[in-house]
Amino acid sequence: MAIGTTTRLVPESLPVGTDPGSVRRRVEILERLLERAITIPGTKQSFGFDAIIGFVPIAGDTIAAIIGLYLVWEGRNVGMSKWQLARMTGTVGLDWLIGSIPLGGDIFDFFYRSNSRNLKRIRRHLDRHHPATGIIEG
Repeated sequence: MAIGTTTRLVPESLPVGTDPGSVRRRVEILERLLERAITIPGTKQSFGFDAIIGFVPIAGDTIAAIIGLYLVWEGRNVGMSKWQLARMTGTVGLDWLIGSIPLGGDIFDFFYRSNSRNLKRIRRHLDRHHPATGIIEG
């Protein structure tokens, strides 16, 4: 989404249920906020609040990692395997570890989208085990 557009990042009513469909919507909204909230004008490159709060040394990356672990928790809630949850946790941990390095970590945060990677894993699981949660976009 470009700066200045009227499209809402967060819908007026967040799904609060524990059903797989509500989980899918919540993690998609969170991933959009963390990884794709702002598009650089004139480019297709976007970034989100994960990259922005990463500029605060150590604390910013720690906060982003804690928020990223919420996706892992949601994956656990929909019955993902321990192996997949471990991979998701490792993705968040790598983002935190390298993102904590001054300057270089900020550049890494801009391109390495741990939350997008974890959203793909959750979507794959939901598509396989809860196919009714899929959204047909037209």
